[in-house]
Amino acid sequence: MSGTGAIRILLADDQEAIRAGFRLVLDAQPDMTVIGEAADGATALDAALRLRPDVLLADIRMPGLDGLELTRRLAGPGADPPLRVVVVTTFDLDAYVHTALRAGASGLLLKRSGPALLVEAVRAAMSGDALISPQITARMLHRLVPPARREPARPAEPLTPREAEVAALVAAGLSNADIGEELFISLATVKTHVAGLQRKLAVRNRVGIAAWAWESGLASTEQSPR
Repeated sequence: MSGTGAIRILLADDQEAIRAGFRLVLDAQPDMTVIGEAADGATALDAALRLRPDVLLADIRMPGLDGLELTRRLAGPGADPPLRVVVVTTFDLDAYVHTALRAGASGLLLKRSGPALLVEAVRAAMSGDALISPQITARMLHRLVPPARREPARPAEPLTPREAEVAALVAAGLSNADIGEELFISLATVKTHVAGLQRKLAVRNRVGIAAWAWESGLASTEQSPR
């Protein structure tokens, strides 16, 4: 972060209207500032190496260097130091999801996810988490569930009843804000439960929590995001 504590963000998207919309949302946050924009992958790569933003928001489909290759170069195994990249796309395709996560993305959002999730994704990336649009999470996990459910890993410590509720809602694709509304608890409390689940289940992020919930039977294949 900068000396003022604001999260420094670089925007990479070939559509000027999208960049303008993202800038409007992010600059309105008291702890965020957009420090630059790029309309193609090559320009974004140069800007990222020069400006070293805290978070890069990168569209997948851009002229020349696409967002997936941009992510691999800036956040992949060879990146030193790696940059936090949140991939943003219009296209909800499995190949994009898997490639982006393998490339080291710190989040994957659909452009239609809305401003609240955009802000949450940036903050999640800064905290070392990986936020994926609820629609993508739920669809992926439906496909991951095998015909015969395998025995899930045993938690390091038993889950509390509330933690079990939160895990099931994460698997249903709800965001932290939605979970708070569903359970009538604060956003800070939701985050505390999510962090506790990550520790007890030995997973890196909410996707790992959701996968465990499906395997353990906490989540139903009839659940779906709002």
